[in-house]
Amino acid sequence: MTNVVLGIDTSCYTTSVAILDEQARLIADCRRMLSVKAGKRGLQQSEMVFQHTRNLPELFLQACQKLDKPICFKAIGVSAFPRPLPDSYMPAFLVGEGYAKVLALIQNIPLYRISHQENHVFAGLRSAGGPVASSFLAIHLSGGTTEIVRVANDASAPDSRRLSISILGGTLDIHAGQLVDRIGVLLGLKFPAGLHLESLAAENHEQAITIPITVRKACVSFAGPETHIRKLAAQGIAPAIIAASVELCIAKAVTAMIKQTISSTGLTDVLLVGGVTANQYIRKYLRNQLEETLLAKLYFPEPSYSPDNATGAAYFALASQY
Repeated sequence: MTNVVLGIDTSCYTTSVAILDEQARLIADCRRMLSVKAGKRGLQQSEMVFQHTRNLPELFLQACQKLDKPICFKAIGVSAFPRPLPDSYMPAFLVGEGYAKVLALIQNIPLYRISHQENHVFAGLRSAGGPVASSFLAIHLSGGTTEIVRVANDASAPDSRRLSISILGGTLDIHAGQLVDRIGVLLGLKFPAGLHLESLAAENHEQAITIPITVRKACVSFAGPETHIRKLAAQGIAPAIIAASVELCIAKAVTAMIKQTISSTGLTDVLLVGGVTANQYIRKYLRNQLEETLLAKLYFPEPSYSPDNATGAAYFALASQY
């Protein structure tokens, strides 16, 4: 009998289930993107709830089909709210939390609730193998979050495994992932546009146009760059060049955010999570600007663990249980 832990995450655009063994080895990782109609740039919460409710039983079945030996669930971790704040709430996460509560009750096992942001951090820590420092920086870049935060162990929390996450900077308007998706849809790409835009930009970075962008005190505005990029598109600039320009714009902004935060905090270990950080060009640019100049030590999870997944919730449950 193999002891395992279960992780569940029901975010804005992905239903996720993960199973880890006691050594944090991945037993199952099942995900399904929520369906967005062509030309649309998102979903209403009610549609997210409907699709998560439909997806979870099928993903549980897929996960169980990956098991080749008898197992015993010892704990469940679930993303129950967006951010680690008292008033943080989003209906989509209630679906996963509801399933987790029922399963924990039936199995008579502990249930550990964390935020979606903590789930990203724990998934990154498990995959990247660090940072191991008691306090470090994390960049969270996605369609719903653009923040640079200080992460530390929260000794005051009822559960000592919880993290203290303090926002040090971020977007003043739209998020990095929103910029990618909005321009992607403008270019006729499927939503969410991240992978499609990355593929379109792949061979055109030498022709990328530098988009004006301002970062002050680790805070950035992507609304101005969006307007500028839309004007370029209206002028007939090739879609591939526009895609490359979007990547360059985000890479420059994130580099500036990290540099300014290192200067104000003295922290140099940086974990990068969220779907936008899976972009290979952005990763290469950041390594060139920050690691090769010895300004920072960057920790990237495997690209498949940058976007939404449930391994972080499972990893947190494992750490809390053992």
